[in-house]
Formats: sequence, C-alpha cells, structure tokens
Amino acid sequence: MAGTNLGNNRDSTRQHNLSTVLRLVHSMAGVSRAKLTRATGLNRSTIAALVGELVQLGLVVESNLDQAQQHGRPSIMIEPSPGALALSVNPDIDVVSVALVSLGGHIVNPVRFHTVRAPSVAEVVNIVTAVYAGMRTSLPAGHRIMGVGLAVPGLVDPGDGTVIEAPHLGWRDQPLAALLSDALKLPVIAANDAVVGARAQATFGAGRDVSDLVYLYGGASGIGGGVISGGRLVRGATGFAGQLGHTHVRSGGEACACGSFGCLEAEITREALIAAVGLPAGETENLEEAVLERLQDESESQELRELIDRQVQLLAIGLQSVVNLLNPSMIVLGGFLRILIRAAPGALSEALRTPGTRGPRESVAIELAPLGEDPILVGAAELAFEPLIRDPAGFLRPQHDDAGTTVSFA
Repeated sequence: MAGTNLGNNRDSTRQHNLSTVLRLVHSMAGVSRAKLTRATGLNRSTIAALVGELVQLGLVVESNLDQAQQHGRPSIMIEPSPGALALSVNPDIDVVSVALVSLGGHIVNPVRFHTVRAPSVAEVVNIVTAVYAGMRTSLPAGHRIMGVGLAVPGLVDPGDGTVIEAPHLGWRDQPLAALLSDALKLPVIAANDAVVGARAQATFGAGRDVSDLVYLYGGASGIGGGVISGGRLVRGATGFAGQLGHTHVRSGGEACACGSFGCLEAEITREALIAAVGLPAGETENLEEAVLERLQDESESQELRELIDRQVQLLAIGLQSVVNLLNPSMIVLGGFLRILIRAAPGALSEALRTPGTRGPRESVAIELAPLGEDPILVGAAELAFEPLIRDPAGFLRPQHDDAGTTVSFA
C-alpha cells in the first residue's frame, strides 16, 4: 500500500512539473532551458527530462540556442509546437469568426464569415462545421486539434456551456457547445467573449504580469468585461462576474437589453459610430480607420467629434464606478472602444481623474488591446488548451468511448 502511495505521489509530482513547464513555454511563447530552471526551481537534468517528454508528446520543440544569454554556455530554446492547435469560434450579430490558434497564442488562419442578420444556433454550427472541414484539409501531417474554444457575446453556463442568454443574437437556453461538439467530434468549452478576452490580455497582452486588471470589450453585441484581481479571473458565485456593460451611466437613458435604462452598452454603441461615418455593411472591420480618417476632415467631422466626446464622457462615468469598486492598476480597452482613445487622446484619462482628490483613479493606466478580434480568438483557444496544459500526458493518452472504441484527436 505504501508503495502504491509513493507511486501516486511521483505521478502527481511529474504531472505538476510537466504542466508547469508547458504553461511557461506556452505563456512566454518560447523560453530557454536556463530560464525554465530558474523559474521552476528544478534542476537542469529534471528540466531536460520534462522537456524531452513534452517533445515526444508533440507539444514543444527545441530550437536554436538562446544567444541573448550573456553568461555561461548559450541555453537551448524551448518553443510551443506549431502542430498543437485549438479551434476558436466567436459568433456575433453580423459575423462568425473561426480560427486555428497554436500553443503560444499564435493565430494561424482566421476566417470571418459575414452574415446578413444575426445567425441562429443551427446556422453557427453549420458555418463552423463547413469552415473547419476546409481548414482540416490544408493542415500538414502531424497537426492535432486539441479542442474547441467558444466565445459567446452573452451569459454562458460554466458547467455545460449552454448559452443562457445572448440577447443581441436572440438566443436563450441554447446548447451551442454540445451541438458543436457533436458536429465536430471534439470537446468544446464555452465562455463569455469579454471574459476570454481578459484571459488573453492577462496571458499574452498588455495585462501580462499585471495582478489587477479590467478588460472592457466593445463589439457588435454591446460591451462586456472581464476582471483579473490578485492575478486570478473573477468569476463570481455563479460564474457571471464581469457584466460591466450594464454599469449605469445616465439617468433616464436609452433602454438596454437587460431591461434597465442608461447602461454603458446602451449609451455607447458601435452602431452610432458606423452611422456617423456612413460605413457600408460588411466593412465594419474598417470602422476605426474610417473614423480616424473622417476626423481629419474638419468640414465633415463636427457631428462625429460631438458623438465621440459624448461617448468618452459616458465611458469615463462607467469606469469611475469600476475603478472605485475594483481599484485595478490597468484598464485595457478592446473592440470599438479603442476608437474613443485614439480619436480623443488623453480625454478619458483626464475625465477619470477628479482634480484635488487622491484615490484609486490617480494611478490607473489605460491601454489598448490589439485591433480586431484577435484577443477574443486567442482567449477562446485558452479555454481549449487549459485541460491539455493542466495534464499534458493524461490529456493526450488514448481516450475510449462507452463502446470501448479508441477516440483520437483530429
């Protein structure tokens, strides 16, 4: 019995160490053996053995020597394998975005499938299935899809991935994750789009190594948020924390999909900016460029400038509440909210601060997420990669279904 416990402890330690090494290689998109040794506290021979096992599993590759190392022998670089992939899916009211993302957060081949109206759940399944079939045919030998990460602009049950409500899409109690899993024959994990965007920013983006971070994302379906506090994603009692788009910013304001009035996402909309610049349907990904270009023409920009100034002031009111409540060191703005910062540099920071007072608003930094849906797609991939990173060897061990048939990853 004692021997069994000892063996279990060794297996548990090995699993933990493999997970730690893979997580470091993944989050740093490549790291030297010497840095792995320092970061983990493990000796060089143990690191070499762990890296060797991850190489055999096809999850990391050893590449050129780390020439940046200034003392001693150059160390071998360990990088995420480009052959370990996740499928990311992000449906919205006018487009279904699908992409393969490799370990290390690299987007391989994103596809934006435009729709003429908000797609139904069945239409999303059909679109993703067709796009994925095309992607698979072009994958080199040895590439494996570990799972699917689904980012939804709405409330998602953290247990089974059911979309509880996505009001802008007209969805309620829809088992999208289960339907996608059946269609693709892959595990699917779902979460709110802004929440996965916060994870991406904390792992790879502006919020890397920031313990207290608020991520606010503006998309076609409104405004959502994700909160990192003490280095951990804030989930709340039932997993629905981060609904920052429903922060109240104006009394007697516009009606919101949540049933209230004057919410942040009801007062600050992408549609208002699209209408102000007259952007045709199907070109919404060019909105930021179109707004900034229009502002250069003083004869046509007055109405647009007034709209942006009004939205900046309302965003500042919402963020004042967020900052006072959460005291983050950084706020990262993504999606169309980037436009408000680029069009009015410094205006939001100035509006956030109250002259003559000191407190949580005094030192908060405001950063921009990368343009486009990249943070959402990368964050969705994190959902699919998490079970793999938690137990690399166990995850890739041949699985069996109820009939005893071996199940392999695509």
